[in-house]
Amino acid sequence: MIVFRAAEDVPADFGPTVVAIGKFDGVHIGHQAVIRRMREDAAAIDARAVAVTFDRNPLALLRPEICPDSVVDLDRKLELLDGTGIDATLVLTFDRELSSRTPEDFVTGILVDALRVRTVLVGADFRFGRGGAGTPELLRELGVQHGFTVDVVEDVFLPGSDRRVSSTWVRELLDAGEVAAAAQVLGRPVSVSGEVVHGLKRGRELGFPTANLSETVDALVPADGVYAGWLVDGDDRHPAAISVGTNPTFDDVPRRQVEAHVLGQTGLDLYGHHVTVEFADRLRGMVAFQGVEALIAQIDADVTAAKSVLGV
Repeated sequence: MIVFRAAEDVPADFGPTVVAIGKFDGVHIGHQAVIRRMREDAAAIDARAVAVTFDRNPLALLRPEICPDSVVDLDRKLELLDGTGIDATLVLTFDRELSSRTPEDFVTGILVDALRVRTVLVGADFRFGRGGAGTPELLRELGVQHGFTVDVVEDVFLPGSDRRVSSTWVRELLDAGEVAAAAQVLGRPVSVSGEVVHGLKRGRELGFPTANLSETVDALVPADGVYAGWLVDGDDRHPAAISVGTNPTFDDVPRRQVEAHVLGQTGLDLYGHHVTVEFADRLRGMVAFQGVEALIAQIDADVTAAKSVLGV
């Protein structure tokens, strides 16, 4: 997949294209449905399939006080989009200049002149241009003028659910620790990636060594608690019991951290490795225990529960 960081970076002979526009935060099953439709439309007319997205949530600039955390960071989003098999992604820097463009200027400068668009796919709630003045209806009118069509893609629902799939729903599920349900909405396991760093080594002292992830990870971390899941290090995939939180029993961890205890192994040296922690299911919430013995007994029970969930 080619990544363009500005409309000016698109070669003059790159098009024609079929374009889907959106934040694509999380690249969940709703986004995936739009992208499949885009690829089919592009194949039918021998065009390129291109996602147009933004380097941040527009609310980060327009209404930072209500801007939600991103489900995934930009690099992870691009990695996920790459996995869909599209030809290119155009990442627009959402700054004051872009936010002040009129809908007409957005269409002519980006979709028509840069991408030579033939079909545009958007959601029913899509808004664009200064003050959000652009709507799907206006986009259709501009399409008549400039020779492209517009498809408004229907919402996607999970079987048996009357709630449309959305990044907001993913955030709510992660905030509640419901990683199994969030995986259904995402269409893949909930996971975060980061570098394994040195911690307080308290898990090792207790007999349950852990790999501690760096503070900077590439996705939204689920709620505090203990989870069953997997630690993925390159081609190696290890079953794990995962802790998220601040270690309230000792109350000496200044920030939330993700740490994974690999089941059945104690000699792994993962320091400096870039690993992925996948969450399969939540075992319990995070609590403070009265003493080390009670904590060790609970961790031992968590390991047994994680083995049962993971079938190992």
